[in-house]
Amino acid sequence: MNIEDFRKYCLSVKGSTESISLQKRNVLVCKVMGKVFVYILLEPEDGVFKAYLKCDPERSVELREKYNGINPDDFKTLLWNWVTIESDVPDKLIEELIRHSADEVIRKLPKKKQEEYRLNNG
Repeated sequence: MNIEDFRKYCLSVKGSTESISLQKRNVLVCKVMGKVFVYILLEPEDGVFKAYLKCDPERSVELREKYNGINPDDFKTLLWNWVTIESDVPDKLIEELIRHSADEVIRKLPKKKQEEYRLNNG
């Protein structure tokens, strides 16, 4: 999967929007219900594109052990992972992780916002 396909897949998530980060101009953010579910570096780092995806902590441990292209966030938490776009991570898994990241964000919204999301994006 290349960076443009990655971006397009992020935008296929129902209700998603994109914008340039206000803090870092070389970062594209994708949001659902106003909350970020992916940060995409627009300039390659060490020759590769990376994205920052939210993840269930237990799953993060498993993924980091299995794939070289999935690494801890800068703070070494289990809530977010750096995913190298063109790496040993299969495209289908990347798509699943994008959906999972959006689902994690939606799941943490107040119940009223979750219902609003479902009604608008059914």
